[in-house]
Amino acid sequence: MQVQPFKASERGIKDAGWLRSNFVFSFSNYYNPVKSAFGTLMAFNDDYLAPGKGFGIHPHVNMEIISILLKGRMNHKDTLGYNTEFEEGGVQIMSAGSGLRHEEYNIGEEEVNFLQIWIYPKQQNITPRYQYRSFPKDARRNKLVTIVSGEEGQAHCWINQNARLSLGYFERDHSTTYSFNPENKCLFVFVISGSVTVNGVAVPQRDALGVWDTDTATIRCNEESEYLVIETVVNQK
Repeated sequence: MQVQPFKASERGIKDAGWLRSNFVFSFSNYYNPVKSAFGTLMAFNDDYLAPGKGFGIHPHVNMEIISILLKGRMNHKDTLGYNTEFEEGGVQIMSAGSGLRHEEYNIGEEEVNFLQIWIYPKQQNITPRYQYRSFPKDARRNKLVTIVSGEEGQAHCWINQNARLSLGYFERDHSTTYSFNPENKCLFVFVISGSVTVNGVAVPQRDALGVWDTDTATIRCNEESEYLVIETVVNQK
């Protein structure tokens, strides 16, 4: 098994006042040549957005963009005609493909915290698409729930890449073994709250761990914990 830690204390930081961003990989004004991506995972941003603030209309092309809302209320509008409001547990995807434009705003009275995740697509210039699903915390107690997949399905969002995102909320001492095909696959485990060990490696709150060259990852919670597992390909073929 090979591992790579991604410590919260080593993330890039951008503070614009209305937006505070923590970058695991090179993004915006943060550049780190040894942390440019993990497999096809190109961006992982832990963002905090002030009430009434947001991102004005802007374009994206050929990227799988996933947003996971951890706290607060946001809206989404795009040139495909979607106008969505979502709260904690909400997950949305944009397969940007040949191109779309969108905007996002904090429409609540408290600061929003959301994860913005970019994954390189399997195919270029596909017809762009948007999708939204809700995954309340109580429905994820003591189990990993698939929230995004490369396979179509009614219960989750699906994207244009051989990837899977799973989200769970667990009691102290709960243990889950995640199995995957080790050929050209890797895992990225991000601890939202609490602390865990992944195959015996400690991962505290807001840290992440990259794992490859193995077919299982046993994740044990040292306390009540919430975490995200991203399974994706190591190299785009």
